[in-house]
Amino acid sequence: MLNRRAFLLSSGAALLSGGAATAAVTRQQQQRVRGASAPIEIVDDLWGTPHIRAATIPDAFFGQGYVVARDRLFQIDLAHRRELGRLAEAFGPSFAKHDANARLFHYRGDIDAELRRVPADVLACARAYVAGINARIEEVIANPALLPLEYRILQIMPIRWDLRDMVRAREAAGGNVDDEIRRARLAAIGMLDLDAIVAPLRPAWKMAVPEGLDTAAISPADLGVLNIDGLPWANLTGQDPAAAQAERANAGSNAWTVSPSRTASGRPILANDPHLGIGGFSPRHNAHLTAPGLDLIGGGAPGLPGIMQGHTDRFAFGRTNFHIDQGDLFILELDPADPERYRHDGGWKRFDKVEEAIAVKDGAPSTVTLRYSVQGPVISYDPAKRRATALATIAMQPGGDGAFAMIAINLAQDWKSLRKAFELHPSPTNFHYADVDGNTGWQVIGFVPVRKKGDGLLPVPGDGRYDWTGVRKYESLPSEYNPAKGWFASANQNNLPADWPRDRIPAFSFRDPYRYDRIAEVLTSQPKHTLADSVALQHDTLSTPARQFQALLPQSPSPAAKPAVDMLRGWDARIDRDSGAAALFEAVWREAGKRMLAAIVPARAKGLVTSIAPSILLDALAKPDNRLGPDPVAARDALLDAALVAGWGAIRDKLGPDPAAWRYGALHQVRLRHPLSAIPAIARAFPAIEGEGSGGDGYTVMARWLGSGPGWQVGGGASYLQVIDVGAWDNSLMLSLPGQSIDPRSPHYRDQYANWANGRMQPMPFSRSAVDARAATRTTLNPA
Repeated sequence: MLNRRAFLLSSGAALLSGGAATAAVTRQQQQRVRGASAPIEIVDDLWGTPHIRAATIPDAFFGQGYVVARDRLFQIDLAHRRELGRLAEAFGPSFAKHDANARLFHYRGDIDAELRRVPADVLACARAYVAGINARIEEVIANPALLPLEYRILQIMPIRWDLRDMVRAREAAGGNVDDEIRRARLAAIGMLDLDAIVAPLRPAWKMAVPEGLDTAAISPADLGVLNIDGLPWANLTGQDPAAAQAERANAGSNAWTVSPSRTASGRPILANDPHLGIGGFSPRHNAHLTAPGLDLIGGGAPGLPGIMQGHTDRFAFGRTNFHIDQGDLFILELDPADPERYRHDGGWKRFDKVEEAIAVKDGAPSTVTLRYSVQGPVISYDPAKRRATALATIAMQPGGDGAFAMIAINLAQDWKSLRKAFELHPSPTNFHYADVDGNTGWQVIGFVPVRKKGDGLLPVPGDGRYDWTGVRKYESLPSEYNPAKGWFASANQNNLPADWPRDRIPAFSFRDPYRYDRIAEVLTSQPKHTLADSVALQHDTLSTPARQFQALLPQSPSPAAKPAVDMLRGWDARIDRDSGAAALFEAVWREAGKRMLAAIVPARAKGLVTSIAPSILLDALAKPDNRLGPDPVAARDALLDAALVAGWGAIRDKLGPDPAAWRYGALHQVRLRHPLSAIPAIARAFPAIEGEGSGGDGYTVMARWLGSGPGWQVGGGASYLQVIDVGAWDNSLMLSLPGQSIDPRSPHYRDQYANWANGRMQPMPFSRSAVDARAATRTTLNPA
């Protein structure tokens, strides 16, 4: 068996970006695998994208499982261990607590019934994907020379996959329940209205304390196992609690679809760039799956079968986060005579209990008791206080795992068959569509909980009055097909129709519309939109908040503030990496936010109101009110002046005394590290990918938000981008940070890093001739 990594190191393949590429001498290899029904050819192109050619559709998904394990084995193995609650057996007793928490969110219903919900063709592809992963695992176990470096350093081996585990392991995230706790604590001190400073409700809504809720008793302890600070896996995943919070606050995406009537080519264009945390493993792995009846390419989530964003030979598709409140926190009252019972429906109901034995490396198994109420997993249990909390989530409902949704979407042929596939998709998503016949469509998909009463904004009593009674699926959510204006876009803004029923609002957490407004401004002005226009828009750094802030600059600043005012007033409001004014703006913006919070938040609420939404900050600056004191205008002017002075000083300290030499990119660095880089041997074997700066922030279309804490590093953004020329597929473009492989010995470890930082898209070859012209390696998987 040929050692592929050794071959790649010696390959002379030219790794080019941009339009043209020249094929290197193609090397070929043969391997035998268990699980494939016929030979599968894998053609790796110059950028490391595997083009899988199979005789059957399930074998194409087998190939996808195989190549993602080939390129990202440790990434998917680590995530799989975490979801299954099997970290302690590899990393020791400090991870047993996390394993217990992961197992708390395992599905306790009928797994066979869950599998029967899935169409047979979809299930066959999922089985094949799992078999492909296991085939690669068998290879590396049989030939330790193929093992990724992490396994040798950590002295562990990958674990095999099982299809049933894709149904069993569910999402442990609590959604917006930390917001629920904050609101209840503000209500307890009579200051619920201050929550609008942190998270203004969109659509507008009047909050009320649920009947029977003792807000004075609410505390962060009610989040129990969701309190990420106490979990060792926070470090294991390479993201500290503050960074995780920053990602939850900023994660989103952009997507737009332009109809043939508004493109220069007369073909639809679909663009998409999903926004996730940046700093560890890449969240997308690219692949091209081909078989009779299937031709599919794009970016997939490693460890999840199918393609998340991309196109088939019939249609292109993309996705952004929609907003559905899919998690509620229930406060349970325990029976004083028997704490294993809780009040419900006028009586006492006993918890369902599950005993789990967690294997521990070099130690005895750890036995834990997991409890479940009728609402869901019990995340906090305190018999001394006669109190427990349970979390209801869509993910824990029948059909709520969504593991098979992308396969169903990938197998669809048109808009009509897609709508059948949407029934398997529980997570809240704006789905974008454009087909070779010139049709474009947008459909919101996801499951919406049906509550007996309440709006999901605060915790509720768990006595039965606020229980969920079911879910509504995508048919109850908005959609549009072939819009008259010729385009539509989503960027996590409130895109509910204006006449949407007030009793059917799925969430109140839609984002500030800055990115969407800029996208709409550009698309409206372009009657003949091109691929190059979409690429430029994905990298657009014009900041709407910066433009609005410029209008508020004082006409007569103090001498100390005047240099800052002069620099910002003459600036084009673009958060470009080579802009000194952009660096100054970000510092002044941060200072203004801190000062405004200090000025308008009463002392009793300061521990709860710790951030300010950009629209709230701009409104408070533009229309100062009595929250700033008896002379609000003077107080506002003093606040602005102080922020300008402090921001100037902060950037001078960081970048030196000469403003002409300031560059935002010198601060806003893109640094990627292995999630286990705290282990010295890992850090030595996996050098950080760094050296490039970036423009953008959380409010520009090129969303590259600042990380947590006082630094300026890129915390997240669009690590995967695509611009699809629908029908002329070989014209399409893509980019994936930092590369296809997570092995530093591979040429695809960081080959897209500089391109990503500089906005240089790579080709997305699709036709057989285009792929063959850029082939670097060919591997044939023969059935064993």
